[in-house]
Amino acid sequence: MQGQTCVILVCVLAISANDEWLQMNTPQGPVLGLKQPDEGVYAFYNIPYATAPVGVDKFKAPLPPPTWKKPFEAIDRNIVCPQNKIVIEMLLDNVKMQENCLVANVFVPDTMAKNLSVLVYIHGGAFLIGYGNMNKGTQLMRSKDIIMVTFNYRLSVHGFLCLGTEGIPGNAGIKDQVALLRWVQENIASYGGNPKEVTLAGSSAGSAAVDLMMLSQLATGLFHRVIPESGGSLAPFAVQRDPLQTAQNHAKRLNFRKAEDTYALDLFYRTSPLELLMSLTLYDETDSTFVFAPCVERATGPDAFLTESPLRILMSGNYVKLPILYGFSSMEGLMRIDMFDVWKDRMNEKFSDFLPADLWFESEEKQEEVAQAVKKFYFGDEPVYRGTVFGYIDFFSDVLFTYPMLRAVKLHAEAGHKQVYLYEYTFSDNGSTTDSHSIERSAEHCAQSIAWLDNMRDKSESFSTPEYRNMRAIIRQIWHSFIITGKPVPEDSMLPEWPSAGVGRAPYVSLDLNLQLHNMYVEESVKFWDEIYQKYYRDPSPPPPPNFEISRPEPYTASLEFSDY
Repeated sequence: MQGQTCVILVCVLAISANDEWLQMNTPQGPVLGLKQPDEGVYAFYNIPYATAPVGVDKFKAPLPPPTWKKPFEAIDRNIVCPQNKIVIEMLLDNVKMQENCLVANVFVPDTMAKNLSVLVYIHGGAFLIGYGNMNKGTQLMRSKDIIMVTFNYRLSVHGFLCLGTEGIPGNAGIKDQVALLRWVQENIASYGGNPKEVTLAGSSAGSAAVDLMMLSQLATGLFHRVIPESGGSLAPFAVQRDPLQTAQNHAKRLNFRKAEDTYALDLFYRTSPLELLMSLTLYDETDSTFVFAPCVERATGPDAFLTESPLRILMSGNYVKLPILYGFSSMEGLMRIDMFDVWKDRMNEKFSDFLPADLWFESEEKQEEVAQAVKKFYFGDEPVYRGTVFGYIDFFSDVLFTYPMLRAVKLHAEAGHKQVYLYEYTFSDNGSTTDSHSIERSAEHCAQSIAWLDNMRDKSESFSTPEYRNMRAIIRQIWHSFIITGKPVPEDSMLPEWPSAGVGRAPYVSLDLNLQLHNMYVEESVKFWDEIYQKYYRDPSPPPPPNFEISRPEPYTASLEFSDY
């Protein structure tokens, strides 16, 4: 699991009589936040930004948030959305898992200034696990000109089951994200933020969500810059290929015997408890998916998040072209290193099982032919074993992250987008550029996110090298500049000029202690995968129209009162 969730450790808030409170008067009501020792910010935790519908309506879009008259003490209650309980308890003590889990955390610098730039961050976790307070960016906020917002959203089957029915239209989890952005537009001025200066960022699955958000008409106008960190809209895990099949397969694994009957399937999901629906572990898919993810919805009304595939939207150019700080680390595939001993024999026996889910072949013979070509490209004539582990890492780097993002860069440029700032993060923890012969000296999955977000190294700098501290300062300088100005390098910076990338996926910057601008992307893997995807790409499909009229139980009406908190 290490690397897959991009987890950043945070400190638990302790409350004492000497704590310094700050009250904000918001459209929801008065909110009290606490000043964080040694961080120079006020933290407002677990503010409900929407209400999650429950009962038979639990897969629908979020409802409006509650309001209150008495001051709400915005302290950390460890609220998380339903997910794998064993995994989340490894990350967070005294977890409070509940269906009505849509809460936001707002971090405000200690300043009297107003109209500050706003950074909204979407957590990663393969769309399966995680919570908003995994990530904090108070070190980025030391200049006191940025407000940061993190938040929970519904996960796994709860957030991304997609049947295209009235009760389960799809994309509940990403509609939560849209609701959060609307909440920011309506409320952030009360915290000192400027709703016209919102940057949307995220890591891993959160990065893919950011990328998708930019393509959605539903989210248009809710943010103004984007920073997808290691994850893109064209990744095989970003969008379900066949959401109905996914729903049927999951129900069968739960021993439901009528999965082929759409009416029965819909009723099964809406009436079954989430504890049952989320009881399965979903991390070991070999086709570079995590089972549940956003989907292309049926065009049934104005509230759909995505009614065309990301590829078609990019090719049409029919989206708002916002400034993008876009990139990945050099060894993203390390997120799959824990599966190496389990998967290496399976890859030698049948490599076609590991081809990404967004490829389609007219016959098994053609599939095996392509699979063997891919295996030869990464492993030569040798088997998958310890001696070829870097081929294994490179394969998953390219399939999951590098190639999908580089493919999107080309499409952006062809659509006339002239504000795509591309990078590859190559710095390693020990202060040396990635060594192709040492896993320890590597830029792992989301390494750039780990570099600028808070973690325990901010409290114990002795655990990091001076070089790494310098790298973190450089990354924060770039991210700060982009959040404030829409450009990664300001005009008066000592850093090299950073132009927008074109159809050749260049120029791009190699992020290391010595930033280097490259005028050509020369990876042979890009040309290799371009040829495969031009021939065999499988566009995601919406669920088919249901063959029934839903007769559903009496709906459960979620209370909008504040009693749940």
